[in-house]
Amino acid sequence: MANKSRNKNASEKSKTDGDDVSLYSAENIQHNMRTLYYSRTFLSIVGGIVAGILGLTGVSGFLFYFVIMMATSAAVALKAGFKIGMYFDSLNRVTLDGLTAGLMSFVLFWTLAYDIVHIF
Repeated sequence: MANKSRNKNASEKSKTDGDDVSLYSAENIQHNMRTLYYSRTFLSIVGGIVAGILGLTGVSGFLFYFVIMMATSAAVALKAGFKIGMYFDSLNRVTLDGLTAGLMSFVLFWTLAYDIVHIF
């Protein structure tokens, strides 16, 4: 009897080991998204200050912002080992989420730094 139950458990275990079951923790995904949001906000502020100091105006300043955001997304993908699905629920959330909020912070600090350095 003991051998039958031991063999049955071993066969059930081998069946489940072969399947790729993806389990997500909502808390961990929310934590990762919050961290990404804070990183984007911080880099938007720093990027705005840098753009203002460099004297970027018009379209070149906005292109600078999008280059910073692409670099941020690439750095997150690199940090995740290019396995975005393990840490976030979709690639679109990593690349697009928080762009507008970051843009407002960027413009605020861009104009502030530009005014301080080049006008006053």
